[in-house]
Amino acid sequence: MFKTRLISGMILVAAALVLIITGGEILLAASCAVSLIGMYELYRVYQMEQTAAAVIGYAAAVIFYSDLYLHWLPDPMLYVMGLLIVLLAVYVLAYPKYHASQITAVFFGVFYVAVMLSCIWQTRMMAQGAYIVWLIFLCSWGCDTCAYCVGVKFGKHKMSPVLSPKKSVEGAIGGLAGTFLLTALYAYAFRGQMHISDAQILILAAISTVGALISMIGDLAASAIKRNYEIKDYGTLIPGHGGILDRFDSVIFTAPVILYLARYLL
Repeated sequence: MFKTRLISGMILVAAALVLIITGGEILLAASCAVSLIGMYELYRVYQMEQTAAAVIGYAAAVIFYSDLYLHWLPDPMLYVMGLLIVLLAVYVLAYPKYHASQITAVFFGVFYVAVMLSCIWQTRMMAQGAYIVWLIFLCSWGCDTCAYCVGVKFGKHKMSPVLSPKKSVEGAIGGLAGTFLLTALYAYAFRGQMHISDAQILILAAISTVGALISMIGDLAASAIKRNYEIKDYGTLIPGHGGILDRFDSVIFTAPVILYLARYLL
């Protein structure tokens, strides 16, 4: 099991490296594909992954990603309200085929998965985005790794005993401290390429630490949904890791945090 998890993890990291370094349309298309798979996994929890309502959700995600590239939607609120109106129309016209919670899940899935994951591409396309985008993964996967190592060694106080009994307060603190240190070292190593000052290195480390804190909420939120519906994993796409949502649950939350904090603080 460990060998399978390690190999698939290495492949995942290699794929992320290639896609993010490449950027542009390739990263945008890959982000859209990953979002659609994640939405499929989420909709399967609600037993509606192949329904007409779910198809509307998938189409809405594609429309959103195409607008990121082509900028053809006149107003973001038009997109939000239009999607809601279409879903409610399907709910009414097909009544009683869908439960209200399923329609809500479709709407939720578009924003929880597709819109939030799109922030990876949006961050990559920023000025210095080729370097800043890696903070998304430093403060999610990096925090998770540091928290695990510290928690195994020093963890005594449970952070969320009902939802995630293995996570500890000590581990969380170790994850935050580790994220700050990793980001500071990363920013210092690439300070010349990024053209940043020592003060901005500390700002990036602070931004990443905030992202790490939010990543824990993302991880626990995904776990809460699984516990509500009594499932172990969202999928089996990534051997040893589960599905897209199992591996990207924290990234979903850190991507928008890094995007907007970097935009306004750097």
